[in-house]
Amino acid sequence: MIKAYAALKPHSPLSVIEFDPGSLGRQDVEIDVDYCGICHSDLSMINNEWGMSSYPLVAGHEVVGRIAAVGADVSHLKAGQVVGLGWHSGYCQVCSSCGSGDHNLCASAQGTIVGRHGGFADKVRANAASVVALPEGMDAKTAGPLFCGGITVFNPMLQFDVKATDKVAVIGIGGLGHIALQFLRAFGCEVTAFTSSESKTAEAKELGAHHCINSRDADDIAAAAGRFDFILTTVNVKLDWNLYLSTLKPKGRLHFVGATLEPLDLNVFSLIMAQRSVSGSPVGSPATIKKMLDFAVQHDIKPVVETFKFDQINEAIAHLESGKARYRIVLER
Repeated sequence: MIKAYAALKPHSPLSVIEFDPGSLGRQDVEIDVDYCGICHSDLSMINNEWGMSSYPLVAGHEVVGRIAAVGADVSHLKAGQVVGLGWHSGYCQVCSSCGSGDHNLCASAQGTIVGRHGGFADKVRANAASVVALPEGMDAKTAGPLFCGGITVFNPMLQFDVKATDKVAVIGIGGLGHIALQFLRAFGCEVTAFTSSESKTAEAKELGAHHCINSRDADDIAAAAGRFDFILTTVNVKLDWNLYLSTLKPKGRLHFVGATLEPLDLNVFSLIMAQRSVSGSPVGSPATIKKMLDFAVQHDIKPVVETFKFDQINEAIAHLESGKARYRIVLER
């Protein structure tokens, strides 16, 4: 039996449940959960904001733990190995996306907390192909948020060929943005932080930003016209996207990783005349996750975390909902 913390209905405190996971699949692994981050996507699923939640729902998709058991066909992972598990728990392995290494784009990818129970539990199961071993020297306590927040901001750096000579801006210095600043600075980019919080300006510079711009001041933003090669937006609120487009160089890119739910109001001529692009991306493939973890160890990059015990999970969720978390919350055994 697996003990877990589950939402029984939207907007309700999590309760302890136990469930029988059945026999372990031949290509699956079972992980003893030592740490699990809490992501805003967990809150969205708990509260059925995306309309695809089923209850009882066990969230948690930033898992770090030890392999407890492996299926009969698993050869690359061993019992006792420290591993991580992110948004996806399996892939079809036969589509063109999987065949080209873009497993994260697999239309049949299985969400760790969509239609199955996630990491707010003492154990979690997943297809071995979606599980990535932590490299030597990585701090297990802070590694969990890399498997969602970290890979979400690292993946587009590779997909869109961000260069060390690029001038890159990050909109929103929160759970995703604070990791992006560290990655981009280590990558060699000239990094600018757009933040609405004066209290985060000094922190943003400590994390890697060379410059900060007040995202509430339209004049400050307008003064950066034509400056950036790449802008990464991590926020989930509506902004004046045409104003931000104006800060891109010709052929610059505005890239979304924050799930902004309102439609984008864009001036197409701003795109056409300067050959600018707008794009988005999800998390990365297991191969890209491995590259990210190696990069993080090489450059000593760690998410800034606050920790709570698993039995404090409702307190931890309330802290995240308050907007006061700096910058990611991790549950620890």
